[in-house]
Amino acid sequence: MGAVGVLALSGCASENIEAIDRSGLTQTENQTFTAFESGQVRPLAISADRRFVYATNTPDNRVEIFRIAGRHLVPAGSVPVGLEPVALAERSGGELWVVNHLSDSVSIVDVSDPARAHVVRTLLVGDEPRDIVFAGRGGERAFITTAHRGQNTGRDPQLTTPGVGRADVWVFDADHLGATLGGTPLTVITLFADTPRALAVAADGRTVYAAAFQSGNRTTVIHERVITRNGGLPPPFSDAQGAAAPETSMVVKFRIDPTDNQPHWLDNVGRRWDDHVKLGLPDKDVFAIDAAANPPAARPDATFAGVGTVLFNMAVNPVTGKVYVANTDALNDVRFEGHNVFGPTQGAPAGSVRGHFSESRITAIDPSTGAVTPHHLNKHINYTVDGTPEEAARSLASPTGMAITPDGKTLYVAALGSNKVGVFSTAQLEDDTFVPSQDSQIPLTGGGPTGLALDSQRGMLYVVTRFDNSISIVDTRTRQEVGHVAMYNPEPASIVTGRKFLYDATLSSSHGDSACAGCHIFGDLDSLAWDLGDPDGAIEPIPGPFTVDPAPFGFPAILHSLKGPMTTQSLRGMANHGPMHWRGDRTGGTDATAQNILPSAQPDTGTFDEQTAFKKFNVAFPGLLGRNAQLTDAEMQAFTDFILQVTYPPNPIRNLDNSLTPDQQAGRDFYFNHTPDGKELASDTIHNCNGCHVLDPKGNAEFNVAKPGFFGTDGKYSFEFETQFMKVPHLRNMYQKVGMFGMDRTFVPGDTSGILGFFSEPFADTTFQGDQVRGFGFLHDGSVDTLFRFHAAVAFAQSPSNPGGFPQDLAANASARRQMESFILAFDSNLAPIVGQQVTLTLASGAGEADRIDLLEARAAAGECDLVVHGFLGVRSSGFLYEPSTGKFVPDTRHGVKLTDHALRALREIGPLTFTAVPPGSGRRIALDRDLDGVLNGDD
Repeated sequence: MGAVGVLALSGCASENIEAIDRSGLTQTENQTFTAFESGQVRPLAISADRRFVYATNTPDNRVEIFRIAGRHLVPAGSVPVGLEPVALAERSGGELWVVNHLSDSVSIVDVSDPARAHVVRTLLVGDEPRDIVFAGRGGERAFITTAHRGQNTGRDPQLTTPGVGRADVWVFDADHLGATLGGTPLTVITLFADTPRALAVAADGRTVYAAAFQSGNRTTVIHERVITRNGGLPPPFSDAQGAAAPETSMVVKFRIDPTDNQPHWLDNVGRRWDDHVKLGLPDKDVFAIDAAANPPAARPDATFAGVGTVLFNMAVNPVTGKVYVANTDALNDVRFEGHNVFGPTQGAPAGSVRGHFSESRITAIDPSTGAVTPHHLNKHINYTVDGTPEEAARSLASPTGMAITPDGKTLYVAALGSNKVGVFSTAQLEDDTFVPSQDSQIPLTGGGPTGLALDSQRGMLYVVTRFDNSISIVDTRTRQEVGHVAMYNPEPASIVTGRKFLYDATLSSSHGDSACAGCHIFGDLDSLAWDLGDPDGAIEPIPGPFTVDPAPFGFPAILHSLKGPMTTQSLRGMANHGPMHWRGDRTGGTDATAQNILPSAQPDTGTFDEQTAFKKFNVAFPGLLGRNAQLTDAEMQAFTDFILQVTYPPNPIRNLDNSLTPDQQAGRDFYFNHTPDGKELASDTIHNCNGCHVLDPKGNAEFNVAKPGFFGTDGKYSFEFETQFMKVPHLRNMYQKVGMFGMDRTFVPGDTSGILGFFSEPFADTTFQGDQVRGFGFLHDGSVDTLFRFHAAVAFAQSPSNPGGFPQDLAANASARRQMESFILAFDSNLAPIVGQQVTLTLASGAGEADRIDLLEARAAAGECDLVVHGFLGVRSSGFLYEPSTGKFVPDTRHGVKLTDHALRALREIGPLTFTAVPPGSGRRIALDRDLDGVLNGDD
């Protein structure tokens, strides 16, 4: 049935329709694909009747349905859902629930007839949901993990409150979802961790296990000024050429001190720093939830610590009840990268993290005893020497998805970084007698396995291979891949080709267990700091340009090879943001200097050449990952082309209509501080905030760059009278760094030098702040616990030479800093807050849904998103694209008609309609022409 027939059924008047101007419908040159690189959690499920396989097609924002035909999968249906679906679970009665990571939503899909599958309701949840399971006495309760923030929660995210959990589990009664917009949860359980990821259910359905994602490992960092006045850093005190090392902060770990067999905060030479760490890190990793309670609640006596640093997934042994957790454990308390030939000669402990910065593990938890037992999957590796091909072939890197046989005897593990599935006897895993071997591994052709679904009755295992967006079919009896089915993939070839260089440890390291994604988790960060200085390195020049030239002050513009701890930076959003690393030491500017090229210029010349800057990371493959050589030029180019397309998600703190609260607006006004006559009013004696941290959403747009906008930096370097020079950092992800509260006093009376002598510190609370969920905060090394404290720096205090700074009056000072903190946490990003947001319109919908559609249309009209609509109308899934210039909706068939807003909404009489705000430029592909072949979906 075409659009005209649909309109006739809905009783719409003729004035509500309009013939389509077909010119331009085949124009695809402006179509875009926005890469987010969301990590899949539970991307596969087998239907209860074992007839179908459901798979999240993450880049295409769909669920694919396959009919099982012997050893083959036959496409049976395809359903548009939300943006970046990463997990799904089937509920009885032909109902599939899909977690949409970027849309902050859950799509409830009617799959009773796969050919007519469609979304019937959309639930709105917290920020970046990741996993879903059904549990409870009858399996009627849905459990969904989200961050403790997001515009759909209607709750205070408590970003400035110490000692609170930041991991939420939303629980819905699937039989009673409520009539409110987005559904009414039965409860929201907050766990004392930072952002949850995986869920697992006990065999009886009465217990749900929830795991933190980046849970940490009881490491934190102590500020440079505290280290310097309390004995300083351990050796080496210079590099191999004799250049004195700068004073820096230091990572410490809460671990057992062999001198008294008690835990203390120790540095890498065993010195205690207990008196200077002002917070506790209990490292709570996995939580047991009573799924049958009314309402469900976390069990206070069933929390498990020390499971791992980054927790990817979980599985419960259906026979023994033991919980297996796929994780990596970081060694960030070890200093230095490279071979560290020089370092030990000055008395420092030998070693570095080269080729051994983390370990891939399965940790077994026994809920009956509370025992937590980690098992290193690559115990065959000899880390004292470079690896061999034979050694690497036995390795498993980045364990993600898991599946276990009904008899509890065999565990299958998807190794994202090894392109294979590991097969383990659970008995041998638990007693650590397993022997890493290729005989217990199943190689896959697609690469990048993320999720598993086991059909034990047929002896078949289905595996999502993320590198090529496909499904591998594995015969578990022969342990061989017997089929490989591709899902439609809208990603450009450059993304598909380059992705493996982020994850594939067989390409990245001689041991076969290390890759860039070991720290840059799914292209983002790991919430840790690392001291990756190289004692064998040498001083390098800084090419500039600087926001303030250090030369007149007598400071040489150089970068030392010993640099101290730096928090892991995201690989998102690097395009159009200049040199890379905290210090900007990955830069094309040094090439420009050596070749006497003209000074750096925006865009893409010298220091501002992101292509050249990222390629400078090639040295990290042998220097950090332990590869025998750098990537080839062609391989590094492919990696560069991929990673520079990955972007930041919308800010989850900012209002969906992109407005600011009064406090955020006041902070923004201070940020752009000007005198009444329009001149810049400095807040650090030299510039206002924007003078260094440039915020310009259209930055370089006039040059037609692929990713325009400056979001806290335009790529220049900073000079702050501190011990090192830094690049001015962007500010898009400050909300991700919240959770460290507690910091020792850095202020010394009379000391006003440098940016981090804190004006108000004599009046600040530097006492022990209790348990917190993060050990690293703000600044390049994570040593400053809150933005509120950072903005108390002497450099920002009002004075005769700095009249635009924060007021001297303590009450006014605190108020102004809180307002600035509010604004920075809601900072602009590449995409507006509305992107990803959804609503489903049904016959039962009311004012809430109507108002949300109005909001989506208004933001599309403002150019912040494209607005698409999907619904199963008549005999097929139909799509529509909102056209702000006319206020009408274009259908996905050339025989259709444009619909007014009223006419489109009336179609809910035929079937539910789901409205989704998608990135600007992607609407035509998502709504009208899926494969961009010029033939609309309804005409294919």
